[in-house]
Amino acid sequence: MAMNLTYKILKAHLREGELAKGRQIGIKIDQTLTQDATGTLAYLQFEAMGLEKVRTQLSVSYVDHNTLGDGFENADDHRYLQSVAAKYGIYFSRAGNGICHQVHLERFGAPGKTLLGSDSHTPTAGALGMLAIGAGGLDVACSLAGGLFYLTAPSVVRVELNGRLRPGVAAKDVILYVLSKLSTRGNVNKVLEYRGPGVISLSVPERATITNMGAETGVTSSLFASDAATAVFLKAQGRFKSFKKLEADQGAVYDEALDIDLTRLVPMAAAPHSPGNVVKVKDIAGLKVDQVAIGSCTNSSFKDLMTVARMLKGKKVHPQVSLVIAPGSRQVLSMIAANGALKDMIDAGARILEATCGFCIGNGQSPATESVSLRTSNRNFECRSGTASANVYLVSPETAAAAAITGKIVDPAAMTSKNYPRFKLPERFVLDDSMIVRPPKQRQAIQIARGPNIGQPPKGEKLSNSLGGRVLLKAGDKVTTDAITPAGTRLKYRSNIAKYAEFVFEGLDRDFSKKALEAKAKGEAVFVVAGLSYGQGSSREHAAMCPMYLGVRVVIAKSFERIHAANLVNFGILPLTFSDENDYQKINNQDELSIEGIFETLDKDGPISLFNKTANVGIKLTYSLTSREKNILKAGGLLNYVAAK
Repeated sequence: MAMNLTYKILKAHLREGELAKGRQIGIKIDQTLTQDATGTLAYLQFEAMGLEKVRTQLSVSYVDHNTLGDGFENADDHRYLQSVAAKYGIYFSRAGNGICHQVHLERFGAPGKTLLGSDSHTPTAGALGMLAIGAGGLDVACSLAGGLFYLTAPSVVRVELNGRLRPGVAAKDVILYVLSKLSTRGNVNKVLEYRGPGVISLSVPERATITNMGAETGVTSSLFASDAATAVFLKAQGRFKSFKKLEADQGAVYDEALDIDLTRLVPMAAAPHSPGNVVKVKDIAGLKVDQVAIGSCTNSSFKDLMTVARMLKGKKVHPQVSLVIAPGSRQVLSMIAANGALKDMIDAGARILEATCGFCIGNGQSPATESVSLRTSNRNFECRSGTASANVYLVSPETAAAAAITGKIVDPAAMTSKNYPRFKLPERFVLDDSMIVRPPKQRQAIQIARGPNIGQPPKGEKLSNSLGGRVLLKAGDKVTTDAITPAGTRLKYRSNIAKYAEFVFEGLDRDFSKKALEAKAKGEAVFVVAGLSYGQGSSREHAAMCPMYLGVRVVIAKSFERIHAANLVNFGILPLTFSDENDYQKINNQDELSIEGIFETLDKDGPISLFNKTANVGIKLTYSLTSREKNILKAGGLLNYVAAK
């Protein structure tokens, strides 16, 4: 039977289950990546498994999130991560070497391999024909230990690309168009597979922009075939040995289809406050802009920054605009420094930042009150920039550069073909891996560095057959993991769960953590109720781990996003959905709830009966749990489950 590319890779890595859409399968993971905001807990959890080394083909620990050194905590985390990497056989990419997704694409990614990363934008590597998936740190820790990664065999969407992009229209506009069609919800357990005659016109960096931001649709992964463009990129990176041609079979079957004529696309923008709030740039043209931020793992490649530099060359940044630019990697920074593009940016008035995530996660460059910020990053959730009243728009580097010069949103496609900067990838990138530390051969004597901020991962309590307690938070739709556990200045506490838990839901209820701990001390279960797409955004397992620490035992929502639902299970929190979404109205904050006979219900796959004592009403709840996930919940989380096995 003809197979699509997704299922060809899944079949090659299948170790458990039946490869049929909707069935749970276990696959072998070839490579893993972590970053410093999620890596510390992932490695602490791996340490708890008692192994002498990792059991993957390749694992890389990146430092790219918390690099400002605001307090001792960040530096302590980095020292811990470097010592753990050396101890267990993991490559370590030092602070300043670049953003994990950009560096992994450049130096490690390989067609046909599987990659699991503790970051939701891990699918970036799908640009090379990898099956790359974002997950919680505990799932990554299990893969480090040689365990399988469990997922639902996905439905695959064929995204057919025809034609080629016109001048001024970029790969960012492709994925924004996809978001306008698919939205940010309703795409759980799907993979986007890009194919068609238009694909060959897109370079690997352009494909990476598309696969990276596919995460905002909520799909499991996105990928392209490994073809001539892949070969060119890997050869330029000095890694042609990693290349192999890989594509879908002729006549491959897909579950859905989306056809895109690249020639007809126009510049797009995601308006506040969602990546799915997509509009045409021409429809918001003329809007005054206060800040422009270019970079992040979505748009910080050599190709992106060379385009920006050529647009800025000989011009000046508008006096009312702050322009900041963050290269995606040390390789990119080195190359634009050597060829003069960096000077063109600086001469124009740009401020150059570290090759890190930085402004994308709210670490610096918070915009002014009620200002307009254009960013090339992938998320514009409210408050994520660090300024609650700011209006953040997501755009291509071309649209961003044009706004930096003019001081307002303009359509870059309105530029004439004659003046539009065209760019071709170099035949050879600058290769210098001196900031990637290889693990030593002799590791027995290595001591792991543990500063005072390095805690221990909390263990969950076994699930009780009956639960009773109060609703301590009722939230609306699209609650993001940023809203559950904030980023920005709070990131430095991610290694210290007791401290980080103090800030859970702080933007929705400042007293949530205090009230939750009080309820936990009384032996009461804490319930959280939410609307659609609960857990959008980052893969951070802290958004489940910290609520678990505070005593949250059940989250009831209209729907969940894939990674967060898996993280809730991993930390022993029962994720339940309303059988009838209208029942959401039957529960209010502070209502007293109870659930009886949980084990018997789960064993029979029946609906769970919840009783709202305050409203004196019964409510039917459903769930989407495999037998394995039910056992994990009963054990009190994945760490307990693995330890018992």
